[in-house]
Amino acid sequence: MRTEQIRAVNRRQRILAAALDVFSRRGYSDAAVDEIALESTTSKGGVYFHFPNKHAIFLALLDQTADLLYSRAEQATLAESEPVAQLDAALWTITRTFENHRSLTRLFLVEARGAGRDINAHMQEIHNRFAELIAQRLDAAVELNVIPPLDTRVAGQAWFGAINEVVVSWVLSDGDEGLAEAYPALRALLLRSVGVPPSEGEV
Repeated sequence: MRTEQIRAVNRRQRILAAALDVFSRRGYSDAAVDEIALESTTSKGGVYFHFPNKHAIFLALLDQTADLLYSRAEQATLAESEPVAQLDAALWTITRTFENHRSLTRLFLVEARGAGRDINAHMQEIHNRFAELIAQRLDAAVELNVIPPLDTRVAGQAWFGAINEVVVSWVLSDGDEGLAEAYPALRALLLRSVGVPPSEGEV
């Protein structure tokens, strides 16, 4: 990669990092491109070279967050051979990633809700992508007779919706309890919903 390209890539990432900080601090509506430029030590023209407006910056951050989550979840499934274990690994990885990136989580699940109709539509596409990942693992579990037949697409949507609500509740709370503490109960609930009995010690 040429030096100019490397600088452009680095500048784009610097803008996104600054935008995350500004969006997290100000919220989407009150964030300004001027402040993002200042925070990223980039001229306003430099910001507009990479992104036509604040909306485009926000979408890029959402996609970056979704790609991070998806790649980690997918990688986690590759370490397991059995579909329920793959689901467990993927959901645990998503939970820990949310917990370790609280600012990104707030942006992804809270700020995006009030950022406009097209962003809501974009978020729905992202949700569908994760729901499909869950549905594929459930399909494999059905094929192996690990769980009884069910509408895995509906189940995938329901699972991701449940995860979403638990994470939003956590990120909006002022408590010190980590998100990981809620995972065992959530895991048992989700698995029971598709016919997997609780493991020893689970309620």
